[in-house]
Amino acid sequence: MEKKYKNMETEVIHAGYEAKSHLGSLSTPIFQTSTFTFETAEQGENRFAGKEEGYIYSRLGNPTVRALEEKIAALENAEDGIAFGSGMAAVSAVLFSLVQTGDHIICSQGLYGCTFGLLELMKEKFKITYDLSPMENVQQIQQLIKPETVCIYVETPINPTMRMIDLEMVASTAKEHAITVVVDNTFSSPYLQQPLNHGCDVVLHSATKYICGHGDVVAGLAAGKKEFIRKLGMTTLKDIGGIISPFDAWLLLRGLKTLPVRMDRHTENAKKLYEKLKEHKAVEHVYYPGDPSHKDYHILKKQMKDGGGLISFEIKGGKQEAQSVMNALKLIKIAVSLGDAETLIQHPATMTHAVVPEVQRLEMGISNQLLRLSVGLEAWEDVWEDLKQALDTVIESHS
Repeated sequence: MEKKYKNMETEVIHAGYEAKSHLGSLSTPIFQTSTFTFETAEQGENRFAGKEEGYIYSRLGNPTVRALEEKIAALENAEDGIAFGSGMAAVSAVLFSLVQTGDHIICSQGLYGCTFGLLELMKEKFKITYDLSPMENVQQIQQLIKPETVCIYVETPINPTMRMIDLEMVASTAKEHAITVVVDNTFSSPYLQQPLNHGCDVVLHSATKYICGHGDVVAGLAAGKKEFIRKLGMTTLKDIGGIISPFDAWLLLRGLKTLPVRMDRHTENAKKLYEKLKEHKAVEHVYYPGDPSHKDYHILKKQMKDGGGLISFEIKGGKQEAQSVMNALKLIKIAVSLGDAETLIQHPATMTHAVVPEVQRLEMGISNQLLRLSVGLEAWEDVWEDLKQALDTVIESHS
C-alpha cells in the first residue's frame, strides 16, 4: 500500500478512506451487511470467477473492513493488509498458510501463551515441529535451521520479559535460507516499530490492544506482500472463517486515529513509573525496553521509536507476594489485556502463560514473582500512588 503522507500522525487519520467515494461521510460508514447484490447473473459469475472487482459476501470482503486493511498496510509500509476476528485468528491463519505437515518453525524464546499452545496443537495434530531460540546472534539461529524450516516467528519486545530481538539480524539470516520471517508487533504498534522496514516479511497484531486502545474489541491484523495477503484471504480466512465484523472494524478505525497521541502518553507514563519502581524496596528487578541499562537497549535504538507502555517487574518473594500486591491495588485493574486507557496488571505465570509448562516458562524468564504492568493514560502520579501503597504491603509483611 503506497503511503500518501510522510507522517504517521496524518496516515492514521486519512489512509485507507476517501470521503468523496462514500457520499462525503467524514466517518467511514459501517457496511453492516452479510451479503451484496449483483446487477446481473453474469456479474455474479464474474465476481466469483475473479474476473470483476466487487463485493460478494462479507466473509470474503466488506468495505468497512477493507478500509481498516488498507490503513494497517499504510501504517506498516506493507503492500496489503488483512483483518481477523482475533489476534490468534491472525497468528493461526499466517502460520497455517506457511506450513505443511512435517515443517519446522523457529520461534523467539518467549511467546504469548496462546501462541505457544497453538504450536503445541500443530505439533500434536500435524507433526509441525518448532524450536525456541534467544536469537541473540546469528549463530543461535543458524544452528536450528533445518531443510524443513519454513518460518522464523518473532515477538519483540517479548511478552512479558521485555527482551528484544534484532529484526535486521534475523531477517538477513532468514533470507540466506529463503525462510519467511513473521513478527508479532502487538507490544509496539506501528507507531513505535515497523518490522517490514527491517527486512521482515509479515507483521501481526492483536488489534485488541494498542490498535483499538479502548478495551472494547477483540480482533487481529496482518500485513505484508500483496500476493501473500491475497492468499490468506482467499484460503485460510475464507475457509476457516475467522473474520472481523464491520462494526468492530469501524471501532478499530476510530481507535487508530488517536494511536500516536495515546502511544506518546503510554510511553511518557511508563518512563515515570519505571523510575519509581526501580527505587522501591519491594521490587527485585524492573524490565523496561526504554531503560538505557536494559541489556537490549542498543536494539531498541536501532528499530523502535521509544520504549512503549509495558513494564514487567519482579517482586521480592514469590507468587504469594506478587498476588498480594495485585490484591492490594485500588485504581489499577487486574486484567490480562494491554494497551487500554486504564492501567492493567496481571501475573503471567498463572494467567497469560499458564499453559506453558513450568520448566519452559522459567527458561523464558517468567518467574512466579513477575508482574506485567500495562501503563494507561491516567495521571502517572495517581497510578504510582496506587502502586506504591500496594508495594508497601510487601515491605510491611516482612517487617
